[in-house]
Amino acid sequence: MANILEQRRHRRKPDWLKIQLPNTSDYKWMHKTISDHKLHTICTSGKCPNSAECWGAGTATFMILGDICTRACKFCNVKTGRPEAVDLTEPFRIARSIQIMKLRHAVITSVDRDDLEDGGAGVWVDTIRKVKEMNPGITQEVLIPDFQGMTNLVQLIIDAQPEVISHNLETVRRLTPQIRSRAKYDVSLSVLKYIAEAGVVAKSGIMLGLGEQPDEVLATMDDLVAVGVKVLTIGQYLQPSVKHLEVHEYVNPEQFKFYEEEGLKRGFRFVESGPLVRSSYHAEKHINALK
Repeated sequence: MANILEQRRHRRKPDWLKIQLPNTSDYKWMHKTISDHKLHTICTSGKCPNSAECWGAGTATFMILGDICTRACKFCNVKTGRPEAVDLTEPFRIARSIQIMKLRHAVITSVDRDDLEDGGAGVWVDTIRKVKEMNPGITQEVLIPDFQGMTNLVQLIIDAQPEVISHNLETVRRLTPQIRSRAKYDVSLSVLKYIAEAGVVAKSGIMLGLGEQPDEVLATMDDLVAVGVKVLTIGQYLQPSVKHLEVHEYVNPEQFKFYEEEGLKRGFRFVESGPLVRSSYHAEKHINALK
């Protein structure tokens, strides 16, 4: 019994993870703009602790293809089930909101749409192009699903010419079957390799605190460098609800700093590593990863 209580105390959220969500007038205005245009963003739905900083830097993250995912990853708080029909007005609404918000850099992600023949790639392409058309000079990062490893669909995204294409590995090889729904470690690596070999900035991200060991994290870094990934984000996993995986460990900031230094030694151009880091953190800087 004493051991169980000790484990619970160990997993109690530490001070470095206790943040206060922003409540400024600019934040409220951004939030209202997103709500008025009936858009889905990770910034708001995920209660991202960095949203004020990112919005202040002229960056926001939008989620396309609805808000219901066909997969049920055990770490993710996005709803899962049968998605609604594709909204063909979404690309315009995303582009118009970016225009109103006067963003300089946009990050776009999506739910998985395994129910669609093209996995939603067509909407992805329309969105990237519409954002460019209505916002001259803007840069874009797209955080894409694995498209079940179908490189012909990944090529459609490449051809739309976003500056950065990201796909998250999420965790180490050993834990992948327990944590990710349908996604496979080697399929994700193959998608990232295809992106990098096309000459696009390839980016990925992992979470810590799920039971991984330090040597597994370093091995994951080596796998990503080997396929040409230039940008890596590392953050702390936080349990979204009691239905999701419990946090195995709260990794201390010093360990995150160690991984940052190791990642740079291994050849990444940028490593964003910290307890509160999320996939789009400092995304506006990562377009320079090939320079």
